[in-house]
Parts: sequence; C-alpha cells; structure tokens
Amino acid sequence: MNRFNERLKELRCEKSLTRAELAEKLNVSVRLIAYWEGGQRECSFDTLITLADLFSVSVDYLLGRTDY
Repeated sequence: MNRFNERLKELRCEKSLTRAELAEKLNVSVRLIAYWEGGQRECSFDTLITLADLFSVSVDYLLGRTDY
C-alpha cells in the first residue's frame, strides 16, 4: 500500500515546515504539496528522491515499503 501522502505530511510536520516552506524548497506550488498530502497526485521520481534526501529517509520509507 502506498503511504506516501501520510509519510510526507508526517515528515513535513516533524521538521516544522509549512506547505509553503516545503514548496519553496522543491520549487513547486503549495497546491501541489496539498495534492500530494491529500493523495490526489503523485510526485515525479526525481522529486521523490529529493524528498528522501531532504528528510534523510529512504524512498522505500516514503512509499510505505519499510518502517524506517
């Protein structure tokens, strides 16, 4: 099961980042962050890697394939 939207929101909140701050770091719109967190859209492969690096987690963690 893809848990990307849940994990993204959890990690963003843990880092005390607003959607606007994360959007600025990724050079995307705030609305796109909201779509990702709402499970309405998926991010690109490159963005997935960038998010994993930004939050110091694995891509597998972001996708819900592992719990660490």
